[in-house]
Amino acid sequence: MGERNDGRDEEAPGGSRSELSGASRDVVQAGSVSGGVHFHTGPEDLRSSRGPRPRQLPGGVGQFVDRVEELALLDAALPTGRDGPLTISVCVIAGTAGAGKTSLALRWAHQVADRFPDGQLYVNLRGYDPGPPVTAFQALHRFLAALGVEAGAIPDDLDAAAALYRSQLADRRMLVVLDNASSVAQVRPLLPGDGHSLAVVTSRSRLSGLAIRDGARRVTLGTLPEPEAVALLKAITSGYRSGDDADRLVELARLCARLPLALRIAAERAATHPHLGLDDLIADLRDESALWDVLSAADAGDEEEAEAVRTVFAWSYRALPAEAARLFRLLGLHPGPEISLGAAAALAERPPRRARQVLDTLVGAHLLEQTAPNRYEFHDLLRAYATDQAQREESPGEREGALRRVLDWYLRSADAAQRRISPAEARVAPDPPDGGDAPPAFPDYDAAMDWCEREYANLLAAVHAAEKAGFDRHAWQLAAIVFVSRPPSAPRLMWLPVGQTGLRAAQRLGDRAAEAELLSDLGMLHRGLGRSAESRECHEAALVVRRELGDRGDEARCLSHLGLVHLQTRQLADARRRFAEAIEVFAALGADHWLATARANLAETLRQAGELGQAAEQASCALAAHRAAGNERGVGNILRVQSELLRESGQVDEALGAAREAVGIALSLRHHVAEAYWLIALGHAQRAVGRHGEALESYQRSAALHRRLGDGGREALAWQGAGETYHELERPGEAAAFLRRAAAVHRERGDAWHEALALDALGAALADEHPDEARRLWTESLRLLGAYADARAARTRDRIERSRRSRGA
Repeated sequence: MGERNDGRDEEAPGGSRSELSGASRDVVQAGSVSGGVHFHTGPEDLRSSRGPRPRQLPGGVGQFVDRVEELALLDAALPTGRDGPLTISVCVIAGTAGAGKTSLALRWAHQVADRFPDGQLYVNLRGYDPGPPVTAFQALHRFLAALGVEAGAIPDDLDAAAALYRSQLADRRMLVVLDNASSVAQVRPLLPGDGHSLAVVTSRSRLSGLAIRDGARRVTLGTLPEPEAVALLKAITSGYRSGDDADRLVELARLCARLPLALRIAAERAATHPHLGLDDLIADLRDESALWDVLSAADAGDEEEAEAVRTVFAWSYRALPAEAARLFRLLGLHPGPEISLGAAAALAERPPRRARQVLDTLVGAHLLEQTAPNRYEFHDLLRAYATDQAQREESPGEREGALRRVLDWYLRSADAAQRRISPAEARVAPDPPDGGDAPPAFPDYDAAMDWCEREYANLLAAVHAAEKAGFDRHAWQLAAIVFVSRPPSAPRLMWLPVGQTGLRAAQRLGDRAAEAELLSDLGMLHRGLGRSAESRECHEAALVVRRELGDRGDEARCLSHLGLVHLQTRQLADARRRFAEAIEVFAALGADHWLATARANLAETLRQAGELGQAAEQASCALAAHRAAGNERGVGNILRVQSELLRESGQVDEALGAAREAVGIALSLRHHVAEAYWLIALGHAQRAVGRHGEALESYQRSAALHRRLGDGGREALAWQGAGETYHELERPGEAAAFLRRAAAVHRERGDAWHEALALDALGAALADEHPDEARRLWTESLRLLGAYADARAARTRDRIERSRRSRGA
């Protein structure tokens, strides 16, 4: 088993943060980057837009009756004028289960959507699902991504993410629908704060804390009045039944406790049996009154209403054909929140075409909701009922078999996605399937990544379900494959508990190779999070296991990963030693892909150390190998290194060509991390050939992308490039503004090397008008550089000493 990486982390695109994550291809050109500092590329500022305008509201229900008073209460939250201030910022729609809270919220939201021109956000918080609810942090991540914030730019801390979210909404007029909330703590970080945006919260709880502290207006939703309940029954059965007795409709509505959810299910049953009299339907409904009690009165509100919901569910379920009833039960065993056609087919052991027909039966009975093509979802009450029926009617062996089948399906599907997303990576090969349908066929990278985006929450849930069921092999394999194929929009931290689950599973199995696999994945994740110490600890533990197992190729990959950790912290001698050790092993084994990767990393290490001749030799070898193998990302990374080497050796036109090609590759791969960093090399090359306006535009694009990615260090490098460009344009004020900010960020981050370089450049920008300050800055730069012993550091110190002496120091 070969040690893998995540397909975006095998090489360091510059030796700092190296994890690559794909995103959309658009480039934000932000004007203001910090504290009044602006880029200028011509007579006018390049201004940023207000960002995306998400339209996330699901469709409303087809038949909606009454709720006139409640709609009016919601309308009262709106300003009298279209652009006036909101009277309140939070509305809570509270009511018992099945009362139609979501339907009311969506009906009103669609009616007033034009009053919120910057968009609408929606999340189902799943506060009452049998499974875990959506956390506030997970919801914040989804919202911030929809608002145009890159995944890497979203803080890992809940409070910081909430503050960023409020900042994003501060100048927008947006409607935020927070559906199925169970607690104030789940909701409060998602409130928009003061401004022009409104949050609508639905909950079975009163959420009194929101009224007390946040001034929320509560709309309490009860059961439908009798005339409206009957009207809903008639609306749904219209065209299917006629001549039903009004008194019998009233009785049917009463048995449904006049709750919209129960009324819809009962009406659908009546519509599908048009020749069955209402007396017979009502008698059947009464017979089901004590079939289950999975819901407590506390959860369902009034006991009469809870009983009505239980009765209607059982009544509809018993009317299903046997095949549909079985699938309904098995869907209750699905580990994640949404169910795809493929997963349903795996649970049911049916071909997808037949499974779709059975799913349509459940959708038609209002026992399942179709949310998108081939995507399905339960109401939380119905999921609880389905799970309960599976426990009652399926044997332990049948339940275990169904769960194993769906986990197999996720495992094989994720493996197929990985083969498209990271074809060069060593695979964690799943066990051969015991029959069943083939996993999805992904025609290209985008199709595979789209699948991973849709299924990521289910994949994470599948790992935890596998551990809970004692399927340790599934648990560790799923965790490992999901690491490689995780979508770029997913927060890095979401995988961390999954990786730890996979590691525990591997350790329980005594599978040392699997243990090393997960340790390496955890090490790469920590490095991507900037946790160098944790990363080194994981990689060193993996190295011990690899040496114990005697696989030299896997051992060399561990050495290469440790080299990247040293490169991230500019421990260049240690990085060089690790890469050299890895290269020796890869060359002996004929592992050409990994050899090229290690050579590229060594080339970057040598370049940073100032050993340009040796760096160029390694870079040429790596580039030839990557081109021969068709590894575009590897080609782009080494072209960036070559561009820097060519520029430093005076071959500026060739440097420009290499940097342009690298950025073009990043755009084609949708890798914004690579694009953002390689744009800095392009800016350097453009500056070297005298194209200062183009250089400023490249630095601006880089800074904007790095800000969205949350990489403050590299954003500061872009500012630094802009400051040096303004110095060459003889605009010292603008140069100093950028360089001061860059130096401050490097100092905050503990990056002494780049702080020293920024102070040196700042001294040069101020030398003519403020020579005393310039000498002080150069002195501080020399102090910082004293910690480094490589050739580049030595040459930099010599140059600064000459500058200082020339100014009379």
